[in-house]
Amino acid sequence: MDDLRRAGRTAADLVADHLGGLTGRPVWQPVGDADRAWLTGQPLPAAGRPLGDLLDDVRDRIMPHPMGNGHPRFFGWVNSAPSPAAIAVSSLGAALNPSCAGGDHAGALLERSVVRWLAELVGFPHRPGGGLLTSGASMATIIALASARQRAARADGWDVRTDGLAGHRPLVMYASAEGHGCLRKAAELLGIGSRHLRTVPVDGAFRLDADALRAMIVDDAAAGLRPFCVAASAGTVNTGTIDPLDAIADIAAEHGLWFHVDGAYGALGILDERIRPAFAGWERADSVVLDPHKWLGVPVDCGCVLLRDPAAARDAFSLVPAYLRDDTAGDLGWFAEYGPEQTRPFRALRVWATISHLGRDGIVDLVERTAALAHELAAMIEAADDFELLTPVSTSITAFRYRPTALAAAALDDLNRAVPAAVQRRGRAFLTGTRLGGVEALRACFLNPATTHDDLAVLLDEIRAAA
Repeated sequence: MDDLRRAGRTAADLVADHLGGLTGRPVWQPVGDADRAWLTGQPLPAAGRPLGDLLDDVRDRIMPHPMGNGHPRFFGWVNSAPSPAAIAVSSLGAALNPSCAGGDHAGALLERSVVRWLAELVGFPHRPGGGLLTSGASMATIIALASARQRAARADGWDVRTDGLAGHRPLVMYASAEGHGCLRKAAELLGIGSRHLRTVPVDGAFRLDADALRAMIVDDAAAGLRPFCVAASAGTVNTGTIDPLDAIADIAAEHGLWFHVDGAYGALGILDERIRPAFAGWERADSVVLDPHKWLGVPVDCGCVLLRDPAAARDAFSLVPAYLRDDTAGDLGWFAEYGPEQTRPFRALRVWATISHLGRDGIVDLVERTAALAHELAAMIEAADDFELLTPVSTSITAFRYRPTALAAAALDDLNRAVPAAVQRRGRAFLTGTRLGGVEALRACFLNPATTHDDLAVLLDEIRAAA
């Protein structure tokens, strides 16, 4: 235990030194040849090594090459800086190392409170048992859509778990052209097939077109297909846009479809008074996905699925062989009955610590400050003659492009496609690109509470220099 105690103190110092020195180091740099060879080519060790030696390797070989998302000038994808409170308790969760499939222990019981807290934060109706933590939105989406698939099959008089999908009307699902790729992956994995995942066009603000959705559902039903689910976005990855949730909820209710909302990134936007009106209808969803490891800053991995009726997920997944029977489990049973994971890590401790440390007021402040940064960058872009804002800010993502006046229009796509990698290599900022409205675009996502106005100016200067 003395070795562990010394190693724990050393690890704590490494964490503090790393986080305390972020702003003085490059956001990201390519891994050098020597370290790349070490990271990818180590032989399997025959003999064990002391804990102190392992930490030396972590300090010298691993920590110098971060992804970069702890840095206040990391604006790529949707990746947050880690919550200090969650860092502090992570090793404690590892020391306990419970399997949170269920049972009468702190890990499983704390998850009940954490899921309820998340539902309360985002204003989603919560019934006991109506949600669980997952590895991320991809797994949470699979749970939600499997529940929707099972409900539709039950309504039509069959059991998809027993019968499979063969011999039945093809199930059809609907999602926006701006929807996340995890929706397609889930549809393919669940046997719906990408052929029966309808891509609904978006309007000029990149929101799902509700009239087009209604027409597609009517056409598919008339063709003998079985519409069963519509997935809306509450904060898309490209622009942070929120779909017209209330109108989509009306259509889902009219046609008996499961209404799913992907709020993996944007769900916490409901805490900002400027954003909240766009969430009207959110509370009518059958399932909602949100990722505490995004805006909230819980270290990866941690997603969450919230369910209006937990019985739907239990019907889709529950399997209790004799060796897992727990006669003291109560009416809710085990978490493992509501999803595909049997062995489940102690994710709840990191979420609990993060929420407890910030409190609701602190989370509101985090959301408002980062959303304000996206608006501030948009204003800076509109004031510049060599940038173009591509859509108004909805949450905390700014979508834009570099548009120098001396460059021919035909070359703009090539330039904007090349800019992100060039900015990343320079090391002073990090952003990513996408394709939006038929053109190459740049996007900056704001999640880090340490980001300042000066960091926004650096980002624009770095884009100019890299271009």
